[in-house]
Amino acid sequence: MKRMHGDATKWTLGLCMLMATLLFGPAVAKADAVLDWNLIAVNTTNPSGPFAQARYVAIVQLAVFEAVNSITRDYRPYLGTIVAPHGASADAAAIQAAYRVLITYFPANASLGTARANSLASIPDGQPKTDGIATGDAAALAMIALRANDGSSPAQFKTPGQAAPGVWQATPSCPIMNGIGVGVFLQWGNVTPFGIPSVSEFLLDPPPALDSNQYAKAYNEVKAVGSASANSTERPPDRANVVLFYASSSPTFVFNLAARQVVAQEGWHSLSENARAFALINMAIGDGSFASFFNKYHYNFWRPETAIHAGDTDGNRKTDPDPNWAPFIPAPCFPGYPSNHGTLSNAGAEVLRRLYGQAGHAITLSNPAVPGIMLHYGSFRQITDDISDARVYGGIHFRTDQDAGARLGRAVGTAVYKTNLRAVHGRDRHDDDWDDD
Repeated sequence: MKRMHGDATKWTLGLCMLMATLLFGPAVAKADAVLDWNLIAVNTTNPSGPFAQARYVAIVQLAVFEAVNSITRDYRPYLGTIVAPHGASADAAAIQAAYRVLITYFPANASLGTARANSLASIPDGQPKTDGIATGDAAALAMIALRANDGSSPAQFKTPGQAAPGVWQATPSCPIMNGIGVGVFLQWGNVTPFGIPSVSEFLLDPPPALDSNQYAKAYNEVKAVGSASANSTERPPDRANVVLFYASSSPTFVFNLAARQVVAQEGWHSLSENARAFALINMAIGDGSFASFFNKYHYNFWRPETAIHAGDTDGNRKTDPDPNWAPFIPAPCFPGYPSNHGTLSNAGAEVLRRLYGQAGHAITLSNPAVPGIMLHYGSFRQITDDISDARVYGGIHFRTDQDAGARLGRAVGTAVYKTNLRAVHGRDRHDDDWDDD
């Protein structure tokens, strides 16, 4: 099934907001503790931005996994230091693990205590519940301690060097320090990964040479379709919709929402399976962010906005400059190659397709931040294809940035899946069903 957009993807605003309420509303043991608290975790961390959110949610889901798995013992542990009393409640452990991580990082969020009480109320009082809560606390505190000095802080900034063809320069969204626009998240490429040995093992090939036909093709595509003034032929409404949707929807938001829908539709996954699946998905997204920033600041490649203003300096006869060109959406404040959204999304999608198969799903994405836009998909590849379009039609990435992000994300997702949280006995049903389709 191909992706469907435009009028086919837009429902009425009232229905869209109803669906948003269902997707974002209070979670009280409607599915299972893992899914309920995954929703709470994504909502709680969303204001922190896409990269901090990816890290926070990975910590939450790994704590949940470790708490549940210390009771069920279905998979190889992540920490291996948590010992659960016999008969402890896995549901209580999952709830408490997620709550403890979130309240530690977001202590002012009063709704977390209410959500915890509502979730635990469905579990009968007694020793299993008490032991489960203690197990969840132990797993959460161990994960928090493990990540306390992982390099995610303090914030570091990149001061651009002298302007030169192909070299990243600050764009209008960049913060000003000492009178100069600087790049953000410089430290992110040095954060300790969750599931891969080192981001340096995932160094991409360089971006295309400025005098190549490949570069000229990517340059002229984004110049035509990504301009703030692009007409309806160059950027049709369905492409404008995906630009706006994915500008407001982080990879963590998108692929956790997709995973919750797929799990609910399949209807047979256990609490233990879900704990492991959501840990892997978010480990991959988190590690994708670290690997992407490592490559970004390694290659320090310019954004389309800078490139198109200086198209007469790149040595390519096919790249005419336009000093007045501006992108449809503001460019993020760091180098362009590879695309972060492309990397993180493909990392998450790679794990999802290995867990649940590539296609045959019914996924509906909506976000209250962009009311009136609802996107329907039948496969994870359709989502990542739209994300690639979103960044090019938004004017903030060359297509080659997106293609590189896709390669990097799939490599990270594959490595995370293959080397972490493996089943103690047997195999996953899609272990060999991961070729492209």
